Amino acid sequence: MSFEFDYDLVIIGAGVGGHGAAIHAAQYGLRTAIIEAGDMGGTCVNRGCIPSKALLAASGKVRELRNAHHLKSLGIDIGNVAFDRQAIADHATNLVKKIQGDVTNSLKRLGVDIIQGWGKIAGPHKVNISSSNGDKTITAQDIILSPGSVPFVPPGIEIDGKTVFTSDQGVKLESLPNWIAIIGSGYIGLEFSDVYTALGCEVTMIEALDVLMPGFDRDIAKLAERVLINPRPIETKVGIYAKRVIPGSPVVIELADFQTKEDVEVLEVDACLVATGRIPVTKNLGLESIGVELDKRNFIPVNDEMAVLANGEVVPHLYAIGDANGKMMLAHAASAQGIVAVENILDKGKKIDYRSIPAAAFTHPEVSYVGLTETAAQELGLAEGFEIATSRSYFKGNSKALAENEADGIAKVIYRQDTGEVLGVHIFGAHASSIIHEASAAVANRQSVKDLAYLVHAHPTLSEVLDEAYKRAIAS
Repeated sequence: MSFEFDYDLVIIGAGVGGHGAAIHAAQYGLRTAIIEAGDMGGTCVNRGCIPSKALLAASGKVRELRNAHHLKSLGIDIGNVAFDRQAIADHATNLVKKIQGDVTNSLKRLGVDIIQGWGKIAGPHKVNISSSNGDKTITAQDIILSPGSVPFVPPGIEIDGKTVFTSDQGVKLESLPNWIAIIGSGYIGLEFSDVYTALGCEVTMIEALDVLMPGFDRDIAKLAERVLINPRPIETKVGIYAKRVIPGSPVVIELADFQTKEDVEVLEVDACLVATGRIPVTKNLGLESIGVELDKRNFIPVNDEMAVLANGEVVPHLYAIGDANGKMMLAHAASAQGIVAVENILDKGKKIDYRSIPAAAFTHPEVSYVGLTETAAQELGLAEGFEIATSRSYFKGNSKALAENEADGIAKVIYRQDTGEVLGVHIFGAHASSIIHEASAAVANRQSVKDLAYLVHAHPTLSEVLDEAYKRAIAS
């Protein structure tokens, strides 16, 4: 502790990353303040992870109860299943309020000062705070920037928040349009297509790149497309982009070929969700006052210890975490980065291992992965001089999956042929987001399939799909 400054640590932004950093710092006894201009909890709690998972949980129950064929195979017969859109929306809203309160209370219990206002760097060790009560400046030994991100809206798309909207408005579920276009087939687009189709909407999914789910391993994406898209009322347009979107009734979408830019067709739909990724909130943070320049994509440059860089050199006592640095735009990655930043403030020399951080899409069934895709692993092998191999196992051979009649799924393990080190694991199937953490630990510890194949899993459990994949790896 240093009493030369108002605080030992000031954090700008109270999203998941800033919250995690503040708790970690307070537990170490650092005098900590956190500054937030909007809602406590940031995007994840208010407009992202939390409300979207509430919608997915409710709509998933509707999908399950309306799947008469699936239920009949289990010996269950249910009549007409109804739902209340507003009640589902209220479920998400109420959950947001609860988690938001939990975030605030957890900080207060540890003695973290919560300051409402817009925080920006005012010079070394200085933070200026603008609020309705005026401006003030506080000082801190160390500063962490955690300003988060907002949805990216491509040029030509006009947002009105009602008929054309982003995930920020989508999680409120203010309406259920008969026909909705979703621009983008990444995590956000996939999850919302799951919600909307479960609740009776028809979807047109528009993807500018030449494949659906472009960020996922291709084997997983192909199976997911067969299960999550093809049997559902989802029309797909690949290699096509929305050149112009005009709100109204109907919403007018002008489509063009992504490669040639030539006009293709005009869609008229009831609503349009823009799910084209996110961009960092890194303007008006005062970085210019200390000579820090954003990179070409407006991210704050940092090293693996989360220290901010100016012209490649570390800026003393300044760190940036979460979506603002662009390393891995996931809530739990932001939290991990926040902890690493605090550890390094305390001179503990920690670095973050991005390869071991898992990710998931909470569709029904779920998609999850950790580490490298097969293509990325092949590129690494070519660069470092080793061969890779893959092993697959299937949910249709898993006793628990068969008992639940949830046999659509696959687990794929990518590993080095020479050492057996696990480089990546990809899962599509029931509860994939929970199963992946065993693989995450294996990647973090650089474990070999030669050792993992002899671990014992409880039977019957879905986790045995990984057990089987490891065993197949050493048998091949």
